[in-house]
Amino acid sequence: MVSSSASAFDKTLLMHINSVFTILNQFGVGPKELFVADMQSEWDEFLVDSSTDLNLVKTYVYMRVRLMFDPPSSGFVTDSIKEQIKEYEWRLNIFVDPPLDGSTE
Repeated sequence: MVSSSASAFDKTLLMHINSVFTILNQFGVGPKELFVADMQSEWDEFLVDSSTDLNLVKTYVYMRVRLMFDPPSSGFVTDSIKEQIKEYEWRLNIFVDPPLDGSTE
């Protein structure tokens, strides 16, 4: 039997996860309609018809939610995660809006 404390933070985590899905939607990542996750949602539901790397999206969602829900106590770790988030945002933008000349800069 799972204790009730195991799901005590589900609503808060879902709120943060859906906030990140809104950010991704604004980038043009994921379905055209705003995706709202629930406890039964699967990752494949988010990237149904997309060429975006699913692993990149999973890591991006994890890092953003971690900073919102359980930020590290070390400023160095927080800064490192923020830098990774910026890089992932850049890479996600490249997936949805590739450069016309084929370069990555």
